[in-house]
Amino acid sequence: MTPATTGEEPMALAAARLRTSGMRVTAQRMAMLMAVSESAGHLDADALRERAQRVTGSLSLQATYNVLRALTDAGLVRCTQIPGHPARYEIDHHDNHHHFVCRRCGAIRDVECTVGAAPCLEAQLPAEYAIQEAAVTFWGLCPDCRAAAPAS
Repeated sequence: MTPATTGEEPMALAAARLRTSGMRVTAQRMAMLMAVSESAGHLDADALRERAQRVTGSLSLQATYNVLRALTDAGLVRCTQIPGHPARYEIDHHDNHHHFVCRRCGAIRDVECTVGAAPCLEAQLPAEYAIQEAAVTFWGLCPDCRAAAPAS
């Protein structure tokens, strides 16, 4: 078997990313980082826990949140808090993208960083404040829900 078919390669990559970030390498951290990396993004803790358990065998909900917090604090994972939804996690590419949320089905999609003078993008704060990120959430209907919506 090749490493790609045994799962060793993704584990080795996860271990290397943890080491590069100065984190201690544990099976739980490697499994969770793999789960986030291999997902299409925007999964909640329960979905990530289920995926990570395929590697670890078992993982408590508290351990799941502890690992996700550690990965977020290390800058490996991005946690997105959208009102009315559980926290969602994705690999942090440090690209400061935003999100679109479908009001009907709850699907979340990445939106490239918004540029311009729209509200909240040019914050009026004293010079002592150092803005590091802007989090904008666009709300509406995804193409599938829009197509299914009755004509008004």
